[in-house]
Amino acid sequence: MPPKGSTPKKEGLYIHQIERTQEYDEFIKKLTEFHEKRGTSFEPEPRLPTMHGHVHVDLLRLYKAVIAKGGYDELCKVQKAWGALANELGMYFDDSKGMGQLSFQLKQDFYRYLAAYWIKDQHGKEPPPKEILEAQSCASKHGPVLTRTVDSFKLASKRPGEETPSKEDRPAETSTPLSGNRASGRLREAPPQRVPFQPETGPSRQTRHASSQHSTPVSNSVHSSHTQHNQQHQHVPPHHNPNNPLHLIQAQQAALRGASSAFTPSNPETASRLSEAFEPRPPITVPLRPVNTPGNNPIEFAKRQRQLRMQAAAGFDGPNIYTRCLQSLRSCIPSEQAFALNHLVKISYERGDKYKFESFLGLAEGLIEKALEIGTLFYHVKWQVSYSGDQDVSDVSVLDGINGTDDILERIGTLQPKSVLDYMQPAEFADRLTRVTEAVLTIRNMVMLQENAVYMADVYPLKDLLCIILHLPNLEMLVEVKHFALDIAEQVTPYLVLDYEDALYRTLLEQLDSTDRGTILTSLRAVSRISMNLEATNMLQHVPQVVLKNIMNWLLLNDEELVDACLDFLYQYTAVVANVESLLKAVDMEHVVPHIVRLLAHGARRVREEVILEPEKKQPASEEVVPLPLDLHEKLVNTDEPQRCFHWLQSLFEEDAESHITQIAIWQAYQSSFGALTGAGRSMLSAADFIRNVSHVFSSARAQIIRGPGEVQRFIIEGIRARTAPMDYETKEEYARCQWTTSKAAFPKTCNGFFLGGEKMWHHVLTAHLGVTIGENGKIEDREILTSCDWADCPKYPTPAKMKLSELTRHIKTHFPASQKRPPADGLEPAAKRQKRSYVIPAKTMSLAWEQTLVARDERNPKIEQAAGIPLSAVLVLRNIARNVVKTESEEKLLKKHEMGGEGGGWNEKLFRPVMARLFEVMTENKAMAGYIASLLQLVQDDRA
Repeated sequence: MPPKGSTPKKEGLYIHQIERTQEYDEFIKKLTEFHEKRGTSFEPEPRLPTMHGHVHVDLLRLYKAVIAKGGYDELCKVQKAWGALANELGMYFDDSKGMGQLSFQLKQDFYRYLAAYWIKDQHGKEPPPKEILEAQSCASKHGPVLTRTVDSFKLASKRPGEETPSKEDRPAETSTPLSGNRASGRLREAPPQRVPFQPETGPSRQTRHASSQHSTPVSNSVHSSHTQHNQQHQHVPPHHNPNNPLHLIQAQQAALRGASSAFTPSNPETASRLSEAFEPRPPITVPLRPVNTPGNNPIEFAKRQRQLRMQAAAGFDGPNIYTRCLQSLRSCIPSEQAFALNHLVKISYERGDKYKFESFLGLAEGLIEKALEIGTLFYHVKWQVSYSGDQDVSDVSVLDGINGTDDILERIGTLQPKSVLDYMQPAEFADRLTRVTEAVLTIRNMVMLQENAVYMADVYPLKDLLCIILHLPNLEMLVEVKHFALDIAEQVTPYLVLDYEDALYRTLLEQLDSTDRGTILTSLRAVSRISMNLEATNMLQHVPQVVLKNIMNWLLLNDEELVDACLDFLYQYTAVVANVESLLKAVDMEHVVPHIVRLLAHGARRVREEVILEPEKKQPASEEVVPLPLDLHEKLVNTDEPQRCFHWLQSLFEEDAESHITQIAIWQAYQSSFGALTGAGRSMLSAADFIRNVSHVFSSARAQIIRGPGEVQRFIIEGIRARTAPMDYETKEEYARCQWTTSKAAFPKTCNGFFLGGEKMWHHVLTAHLGVTIGENGKIEDREILTSCDWADCPKYPTPAKMKLSELTRHIKTHFPASQKRPPADGLEPAAKRQKRSYVIPAKTMSLAWEQTLVARDERNPKIEQAAGIPLSAVLVLRNIARNVVKTESEEKLLKKHEMGGEGGGWNEKLFRPVMARLFEVMTENKAMAGYIASLLQLVQDDRA
């Protein structure tokens, strides 16, 4: 089953589309109010890119689909779950990259517009603030949205052990000059050198003796301190060279740190007790590795410079496989050419989107020259291409590379073929044929790129090569290379102007007399696409009659691809008046036109839709309870309480969560039905017990107290309502009301009796209203009576008239309900029966059916459907015929023939009159084709007028 709300694209493929139902409108309204209250942006119909164009997301279907799969958090746990959900909703992509982007955007749309509403709606929780939900991307790693809090969001946004300093804790920026080329930024200062911290263990105040010799001890202490540090961290002996730069730098930095870096002898009188518990950090070993620089290793750098100078002098541009293949192809060495062609086939297939002829001058000419060697294998000739412009015309083997060889077909006809066995060749012959085939295959792969096809359209030897290959002998070993040649022609002909004398045009038409489906199909496409991308018009003149007959025969085949190619050819061919004249002479158009009309329904299917004329309605609840029918009353009179109460409630009431009835109204109705039994000695329920029994019969019913008008308390029973007609509590059949009018006064009175089934209703009308007596054996005398039909709003017999009783009863039975089927033997009521409610008036619907063929959607507006495929091509061919057939000489001859005697009208009358009914039917039932059929009918009708 396709997803509801999707539109069929092809068989098994459905495109996502919004189903604008009442439920959808209410859902979007709730979402809009929710986002307005939350203060977040909301887009009711977000757009997503698919392989069939942009589609608008149905947020209601997306919401239901995610809930069905366990919710947003559960769906995010499964890999590629969002991509699978996109496919289920009718959103497709062939490549994995596009599908990944589509699934991410679908997930982002749910996260942004539905996640908070999902938490509130499905779980009854307050969603997280918008700063940690909608303001963040769905790709951020902040945990599930259902359990996300501000604290968990802060923890997830920080790395372990990382603390973000506040604005007050950050160091103030030093004033630095602005850079000339970076006016908006500041230059960074060099970070200070890191010096390991050495704790102070001496007293904070020095003695007088130490103070008088302050400079010397500090210098010595700095030297001794850093000597010890270097011994620990760099493994340098303490009596190292004092002129070492590293030693000087460390000593200067230690001196700048002040008294904390100097060694002061400990004084137990003034020392702090806190320093006794201090334990210094263990030393850190930093490995040092030598680095080659021009200063410490000049030999190595001189060697590198010498190698760079040698490479620059040789002009070596690196191992470029493209240049290597091009040079190998030009070398004419068999082994090198085999290497080049093997790699060119791979490159053209794998890198065809970037491998262009214009980037490698001489590549196209080299491949063509190699492909021309195929003539040497099958004919006594060696084809050569001359680009001088003054080649010898008498030499058959020399081709004009500047202007093309006009008489190439005549030259091919003069060649002497060689004797070649189709199934057995020498090894050298097979190797040469393989290399030629690879050259043609490389050209074929490269012209699939539009830039290469445009480039090769100006290379005239290519046309000569295609003519030579397609005129080779009919051998199985040449089938592959001929198909490659046809593929090249199909890609190049849109950029060529070929008249009817052109050798390539004539060669392609000759291929249409083949028995190979692939040859016919590719040749038809190549001929139909001549000058397609140019301003010049493709006239398609001088098409042989045998080709036209073959095309009409191919239209009868059940081959969609071949029929489509034939219709494309006919559309181009019938656009010229002279060609329509040739078509009338070549084939029987009176049989062709009906077949093309039959193709208007190719692939059509019947589509049905239920249109709601009037929506479903619900009757308002009433405090009045219908009276109990006599047969039910007789059964319940002899039933004991509380069973009698249960059956009475089941017969006259039903569940309705939105309605209620007052306790006094339902109790008085029960009293009016069985109040007379109290005097007969039968027990009756009290009012309190009766109200409690209502909740036992109907699970949704409950007694409540509400405030009425004027703040008056009202005692009601919520969840039930009175039936519009009683129901048999055993058979579950509904009684029918008798609407026979018993009085013709100003205020007519209706019978309003209830009867179970049409048979009892018929007996009641006969005996009570018509005064007919029924015999003992059930027979009724068919006598003539004077009466009228007094059923409510019946206009059949408004005034009394004499008629047979049988005639009147046949009419009266049309007012009675049809007999209802009894429930199954097991007592289980069908689901459809259980869901039916008597207070609901069903909707009035109308079923529409029409014919739908293949359509294509506009990328800018996916809701617009346009005709496509074989039906569109068929109507365009018919329109060309109707437009141009009246301009032919055959039209004038036919009109003169009709003037001399016979039927009137021209070719349009003769061709389209038998199919007019079918054309009107297609125009009426096929919405996509209606415009095209209307224009065709306009052409035909104008001619007939």
